Amino acid sequence: MSRAERLLDLIQLLRQYRYPVSGAVLAEALGVSLRTIYRDIATLQAQGARIDGEPGLGYLLRPGFLLPPLMFSDEELEALVLGSRWVADRADDALGAAAHSALAKIAAVLPDDLRHDLDTNALLIGPGAPLPAAEADLAVLRQAIRRERKLVLDYRDQHGTTSQRIVWPVALAFFDRVRVLVAWCELREGFRHFRTDRIAALNPSDQRYPRRRQALLRDWRESQGIPPR
Repeated sequence: MSRAERLLDLIQLLRQYRYPVSGAVLAEALGVSLRTIYRDIATLQAQGARIDGEPGLGYLLRPGFLLPPLMFSDEELEALVLGSRWVADRADDALGAAAHSALAKIAAVLPDDLRHDLDTNALLIGPGAPLPAAEADLAVLRQAIRRERKLVLDYRDQHGTTSQRIVWPVALAFFDRVRVLVAWCELREGFRHFRTDRIAALNPSDQRYPRRRQALLRDWRESQGIPPR
């Protein structure tokens, strides 16, 4: 591991603690000596990191510090490239363009050697099953999720029966063949999953739903037996 990578790992480790953490704990987590931790802490402080504390008392990183230049491990770069390629291939056009744009912004601030690794990444996305040609506008769904606004849907079930639903959109799930809107349904008074290719009509509302999305997402995870993240 290079010293730059170790400094980045130290910053990331410090960000996990809301209270002062001892140098010994940091040294054990990173697999280095306590003396190395003291030296790396001093280096980060000299570069502008707001790290409070001293040997024997523990250290606490104040928010707002970015380590320049932007550094990633080989695995982190591979994850970024693979993820952006998957989004570009499997998501809608707007989200795919955003993935390319985000990766270009990251490449612009990387050191030359890491930018080369990014450009020559060999992880590819294989061809997937074709997605349904007609489906709801995913950009409208994403905006409603971000703004915590209700949606009015005309929804066809698996038998072709159409019903109108007022829903509180919580999340959008991307599967290989379908996309699914996770939402609280006022008609059913519970969480429901709506395939976007079965949404016959979609009308966004300016009405905010009465609970925060984060709380709804937590409740949905509990209802599905999904561990919290």
